[in-house]
Amino acid sequence: MDSCRPTGLSGLLCSLSLLCVILDIQLDGVLGATHVEIEHHLEMGRKLLAAGQLAEALSHYHSAVEGDSKNYLTFYKRAAVFLAMGKSKSALPDLTKAIQLKPDFLAARMQRGNILLKQGNTQDAREDFEAVLHRSPENEEAQEQLMKTNELEELQEEARDAYHHGDYSATINFLERVIEISPWDPESRELRAECYIRMGDPQKAIQDLTPTTRLRNDNRAAFLKLSMLHYSLGEHHDSLNHIRECLRLDQDDKECFSHYKQVKKLSKQLDSAEELIKMERYEEAIDKYESVMKTEPNVLHYTNLAKERICYCLVKIKLAHEAIDVCSEAHQRDPRNVNILRDRAEAYILNQEYEKAVEDYQEAKEFEDNQEIREGLERAQKLLKVSRKRDYYKILGVSRNANKQEIIKAYRKLAQQWHPDNFQSEAEKKDAEKKFIDIASAKEVLTDPEMRQKFDAGEDPLDPENQQGGGGREQAWPFHFDPFQSGGSFHFKFHHN
Repeated sequence: MDSCRPTGLSGLLCSLSLLCVILDIQLDGVLGATHVEIEHHLEMGRKLLAAGQLAEALSHYHSAVEGDSKNYLTFYKRAAVFLAMGKSKSALPDLTKAIQLKPDFLAARMQRGNILLKQGNTQDAREDFEAVLHRSPENEEAQEQLMKTNELEELQEEARDAYHHGDYSATINFLERVIEISPWDPESRELRAECYIRMGDPQKAIQDLTPTTRLRNDNRAAFLKLSMLHYSLGEHHDSLNHIRECLRLDQDDKECFSHYKQVKKLSKQLDSAEELIKMERYEEAIDKYESVMKTEPNVLHYTNLAKERICYCLVKIKLAHEAIDVCSEAHQRDPRNVNILRDRAEAYILNQEYEKAVEDYQEAKEFEDNQEIREGLERAQKLLKVSRKRDYYKILGVSRNANKQEIIKAYRKLAQQWHPDNFQSEAEKKDAEKKFIDIASAKEVLTDPEMRQKFDAGEDPLDPENQQGGGGREQAWPFHFDPFQSGGSFHFKFHHN
C-alpha cells in the first residue's frame, strides 16, 4: 500500500488503477447476481403462466427483459403472456424484437404473421408466412395462412368496389368474411358500420363501431359517431358517455366539444323532468319537457317522449281536455305506445267518456297484456256499465275531480230546481221526484270518501246488486228516509248561508 501513496502524478495513476480494480470486482458481483435473478424471473414466469396467473407472470418477464435485452426467448415468452391476456398490440413489438435477434426463429414469425393477418395487414402477414415457407416449405399452418391472406386481399378489394358502387348489402356480405378472417381490423368494421347507417340500421352500426374504439388508438372519430348514433336513438346517457371519452382523448376537439354541450344540456333537462315527476311536481315537469322540445326539435324520439310524458302529467293533475288533446297527438306520433294509450284512457275516464277509455285499454292490451292494462280495462268496463245505469258525476254536472264544496254547491242548485213542490201536474211531479232522488243519491255517494272511492273504481255503492246479502232487497233511500212513506207528500226547506 505504501507504493500507492499519492505523491504527484504517479500517485494519482496508482489511485485510479485501484479504483478500477474495485469497480471491476463489484461489477462482476452484480452481473453474476443479475444472471441468477434473470433465471429466477424466467422460471417464475413459466410457472405462473402455466398456472394462469398472467399478471404475475408478466411482471417476472418484464424483469427478465430488463435484465437481458439480448435473449430472443425472453421477448418471445413475454409476447406469449401478452397474447394470453388478449393484448396482441403489446405482443407485436416483442415478437419483432425476437425475430430481429434471431431471424430464423420460425415460431415467432408464425405468431407475428397470425396477428398481422387478424389486424388485416395482408402485406406484412404475407412476408412472414413466405419467410416461414422459405425455410420450411412443408409447414402446413404457414401454407393455410398464406391462402387466407390471399383470400382476404381479394375480399377487401371486392368490398371496397361494392361500397363505391353504392351496393351496401353486397359490401356487408363481403365484409362478414373479411371480419371473420381479420377480427382486429378496425377499418373493416368502420366500413360495415357506415353501410348499416346508410341502410337505416343504427343499432348494428353501434355494434360494429364499439370495438373499433379499442382496436384503433385515439379513435375520437368513432367515439363521436357512437355518441351521435346513441343520441339519434334517444339514448342520451350512452351518448354522453361516448362523447366524454372523445374529450378525454383530446379536450380541445372542436367537433366533440360542440356535440358534448348539446348532449349535456338535453340530458340534464330530461333527467330533471323525470326527477320532478317522481316528486309529483307535474306542472314543473311539463315546463321542463317543453324545454326539451325547444332544445332538440329535430330528433323525433325526444319530441315524442316529451309529448308522452306531458300527456301523463296532465292526467295526473286531472286536466282531462288538455290531456286528451296532447295524448291524441302523442298517439298519432307513436301509435303502438302502450303508455300513451293507458294515459289517454285515464283522461277519457276523467272526462266521463268511458266507451273511449275501454277502446284505448283494449288496444293497449293487444300490444302488451300486462297486469296494469288488464286492471285498467276492467275498471273502465265497470265504469261504463255503471254509467249506463247512473253516473253521479253527470247527475250533478260536475267533473270527476270536483271537490266536496263544488259537489254540495251543484247539489243545492239542482235540488232546489227539481224539488217536486215546484211542479203542478202528477206527471211532472213523478219526473221531478225521480230526478230529485237521483240528485240526493249522487250527493250522498260523492261526499262520502269511501263511497266515492268505490264509485270511481267502477262500483255503484247504492246498487242493490252490490249490497251485502245479494239481490232482491229494495234500494235504501239516501239519508235514511223514504219520501213516499207519507203518501208522497213531503217538503224540503233549504237554508243558504
